[in-house]
Amino acid sequence: MKLNSLAPKEGYTWIRQGIWLFKQNPLGFLMLIFMYVFVAQIAIMVPVIGVFVVLLLTPAISVGFLTACRQAIQKERIRPLVYLAALQSGVLVRRRILQLGLIYTTLILVLSFILSLLIDFEALLPLITSDKPITPESLHQIYLILFFGAILYIPVAMLMWFSPILIAWADMSIPQALFSSWMACWVNRTAFFFYLAIWSIVLIAIPLTIGMLLDALDLGQAASFIVAPISIAGLTVMHCSFYATWKACFTEDEVALV
Repeated sequence: MKLNSLAPKEGYTWIRQGIWLFKQNPLGFLMLIFMYVFVAQIAIMVPVIGVFVVLLLTPAISVGFLTACRQAIQKERIRPLVYLAALQSGVLVRRRILQLGLIYTTLILVLSFILSLLIDFEALLPLITSDKPITPESLHQIYLILFFGAILYIPVAMLMWFSPILIAWADMSIPQALFSSWMACWVNRTAFFFYLAIWSIVLIAIPLTIGMLLDALDLGQAASFIVAPISIAGLTVMHCSFYATWKACFTEDEVALV
């Protein structure tokens, strides 16, 4: 397993390759995303335990989706049970993936605690619990949550970006996988910056702009019918592009993504 140092323009290339990969089996990938969102929403409805289970299984889900990407390249059928690929890879891999899930859960809980110290969540309660218009103060708090949340999540993302797949496919230990993932993201930080900047525009800026334009035209009710498909398609392609980041940052003996 070799770590590669890439040019900044690779950030755009990953997205282009994600689009190519999505085209190989769009229905299969959309099915996986819809299934994950549906099951996650049901799980979150269970107090405390539901959120814990979703976080715990996040590394396994990541391996499952990347396994589906590899299957699509090899022209194999994508099945829902692909999400269980990591848990069916043997006792050692299953134990490491679940332990990694515990680490991820702990990091998210710590991040949430730190965020609660920086943000006044009480100012958002009226917005969450009622249909009242968004006040300037509430909007300010939302922006603060997004900003501080993104800043705090960056180190967690760097640790977790490649570590599940390094454990499942490269047979690395948890410390080695976490370190390798961090180094891959750090060495190629400029490419990742452009990559994430483009996705921020596609998944956040464009839907918000469309929503505001429709609101200005008094067509707010139509926004969900336009924005939702764009967001789901963009989210699915983004997940497909994760495989491209893996193939670019690490060299292994496998079918190439072209």
